[in-house]
Amino acid sequence: MSRSVLVSGGCGFIGSHLIDRLLLRSDLEKLVVVDNLWTGLRDNIAHVTDPRLSLRVLDVESFASDQRFDEIIHLASPASPVWYMRDPIRTIKANIGGALNLVAMLKPGGRFCFASTSEVYGDPAVSPQPESYRGSVDCTGPRSSYDESKRCTEALLFEQQRMSGLDIRVVRLFNTYGPRTRIDDGRAISNFVSQALMTGVLTVYGDGSQSRSWGYVDDIVDGLERFFWLDNISHRGPLNIGNNREVSVLRIAEFICSLVPGSRIEHQPPFPQDPTNRCPDLTLARHVLPGWEAKTGYEDGIKRTFEWFRQQIPAESAAALTA
Repeated sequence: MSRSVLVSGGCGFIGSHLIDRLLLRSDLEKLVVVDNLWTGLRDNIAHVTDPRLSLRVLDVESFASDQRFDEIIHLASPASPVWYMRDPIRTIKANIGGALNLVAMLKPGGRFCFASTSEVYGDPAVSPQPESYRGSVDCTGPRSSYDESKRCTEALLFEQQRMSGLDIRVVRLFNTYGPRTRIDDGRAISNFVSQALMTGVLTVYGDGSQSRSWGYVDDIVDGLERFFWLDNISHRGPLNIGNNREVSVLRIAEFICSLVPGSRIEHQPPFPQDPTNRCPDLTLARHVLPGWEAKTGYEDGIKRTFEWFRQQIPAESAAALTA
C-alpha cells in the first residue's frame, strides 16, 4: 500500500537523516517536508533528487494542506539551549502549536510520531533515567520553553490516544551529535569542534564535570526508523533513545583538543540550569527494539563529526587542519 508521509523539521540535523531513511522505503508514494529553516538548513537535503519529496518552507503551526497523511513525524523545534532560549515563544509554538495543527491532517488510522526529549527529566535525581521517572524540571526557568512544550505535547498525544485511539509513537531523545549539525548549533560537541577548527580555544561552561550520554546520529536514527515504522510493534512510548555511556563534558573537550594540536580549553561561568547528568535507562528500548543499541563510541563518532565539520569550515577560517 502506498503511503504519504509528512515530516516537520525535515531540514534539521536529525530530520534530514530520517528523510534519507524514509526515501529508502518502497511503499513511500509522497514525502512532504515542512520546515521554516529557523535552525534547519536546505543544504541538509540538497543531495536529495527523489521526486517523491517536496519542501514547504513555513512554520509548522501555520502549515495548511487539503491532503491527509498516513504518517506524520513531528520533529520541528530547536533543540539547542542557545536557540530555544533566544525565542521561547516560537519554540512553544513549534512544539505544541505544530502538534495541534498536524494531528488534524492525519488520515483515519494514521500514525503520529513525535520526537520528545530527555530534557523532560530536567536535572535528574535518578540515574540512569527510566521512562517512568517524572523528572525534576523548573517549569518557569530559562530552559522551560523547550522542556515544558515537549512535556505538554506528550500529554496532548497520549490524551488523544486515550480519548480517540490515535496511533502514536513518542520517543525521548538523549544528546545526539554528528554530521549536518549547524556550525553555530551551540551544543557541546558542535561547539567544541567548530572552536577547535576556527579559534583553537574550546569553551567549557563550569568545571566540565556535568555528564551526558553522547549518541551518534546514525545509531539514533536506526532506533527511530525501527520504532516509527519499520518494526511491527504495539508500544506507543514514551521510549528512551540514546547512548547509555555517560561521559563528562570536560572529557569530550579534552578528546577534541587531542585532534587539534595546540588547541586549549578555557572555562567560563556555568550555563543557566545546566543539568548535572543525563543518561538513559535503555531497559525498555532493549525490550521494544531487540538488538538495537547505540554502538558508536564517542571517540569514533567525534572523529567522523570532526571530518565533516572540517569540510564545512573554509580553510582560511580554520585554526588548524593538520589533525
